[in-house]
Amino acid sequence: MVCLGLPGTALAAQCSVLIVGDSLSSGYGLASGTGWVDRLNARLKKAAPAWQAVNASVSGDTTQNGLQRLKPALARQHPQGVVIELGGNDALRGTPPQVIRDNLRSMIRQARAAGAWVVLLDAPVLPNYGRAYAEAVTKLYEDLAREERVARVPCFVCGVGVKAGMMQADGIHPNEQAQAAMLDAVWPVLKPKLRCPAK
Repeated sequence: MVCLGLPGTALAAQCSVLIVGDSLSSGYGLASGTGWVDRLNARLKKAAPAWQAVNASVSGDTTQNGLQRLKPALARQHPQGVVIELGGNDALRGTPPQVIRDNLRSMIRQARAAGAWVVLLDAPVLPNYGRAYAEAVTKLYEDLAREERVARVPCFVCGVGVKAGMMQADGIHPNEQAQAAMLDAVWPVLKPKLRCPAK
């Protein structure tokens, strides 16, 4: 398969990027088709028409859940890329940062072993367990991305979380108005990867 996704290049069979996330990516509380992953697919149709995003996100998932689901999803979808957006629910439960790190590292390595590139999205961390815990969780994403040499998007929801009118009533989940900004935070890191090798 030859799949070159940007405008002006040859278009052949479909390439895919697998989104493995939690409620921030599954569209929790949003009207169907309005989440950032849905908007990503709409953008891909114009900017990289050989590509599609496959949303394997499940509301409530932790990094352990994602690790359990990733291998079957890779075998089923055979994606060229994987976006990992997990850890927020771990942080809400006070999961030790080392456990989060180990689970994410295993996911990264599984994805690369399957021939996919990886983009890691930082999880938002609420101050429930104190500043030291929040800083440790935040830092593990930076360290892990550097150690595993994968692309990283710093907290892609933090920008909307501080703006009025961008959150749902629970104060945790971004609303429909926030989804475009969430995609805009991810797109600059994702766009350069939209090339498929010949197969």
